[in-house]
Amino acid sequence: MLDDSEYVINTKDIEGEMTIKNMRNEPHNNDFSINTLDEPVKDTILRDLKIVGKKFHHVINPKEKKSLLKEWDLWGPLLLCTFLAMILQGHSDKEVSNDGGPEFAEVFVIVWNGSIVVTLNSKLLGGNISFFQNICVLGYCLLPISIALIFCKIILLFEQTIYLFILRVLCGVIGFLWAIYASTTFLSESHPVKRKALAVYPMFLFYLIMSWLVISHTG
Repeated sequence: MLDDSEYVINTKDIEGEMTIKNMRNEPHNNDFSINTLDEPVKDTILRDLKIVGKKFHHVINPKEKKSLLKEWDLWGPLLLCTFLAMILQGHSDKEVSNDGGPEFAEVFVIVWNGSIVVTLNSKLLGGNISFFQNICVLGYCLLPISIALIFCKIILLFEQTIYLFILRVLCGVIGFLWAIYASTTFLSESHPVKRKALAVYPMFLFYLIMSWLVISHTG
């Protein structure tokens, strides 16, 4: 028969703490592991924007090859697609409605359908990442082309000359090459070695079309 002291010791051995710690007051290193059940909406939005900003940084400086694949999201691609559609929409075509709606929708169709086609091609070639991971990378890598569009838009504020046109072409080419470089850096290990060229070719066409839209934009 156990005495009282032994009973207390055995009870402590099976005791457990049922309280839930406040995640806000404790340091954390992983932005994706935060408990958001009791988090204010403002904090959630700011945290998500911070995560999107970090992924933009990885696109500009693509050293960590798996930085966009660990936790995929479509917020960044949606923001970039909306930005491109808003800036590229035309206002000079009188036969089209004044709000430029058809051209706005056209950019959306090109971006999302193009991303889907490139992703399907990658999967058919034996790519070992998920469908949405591929879409995420392709969308985030539109950032250099979006930056090129900003510079082209600034150049269009001045009276156009052949030199400024060449400068616009140069901005578009740099954005195109950087988008290709970033996307291939993130996706290089996801394709079979013998089929990498077949996987990169549709990406080349996709970013080439987007870059041409930027260079040809004169609105």
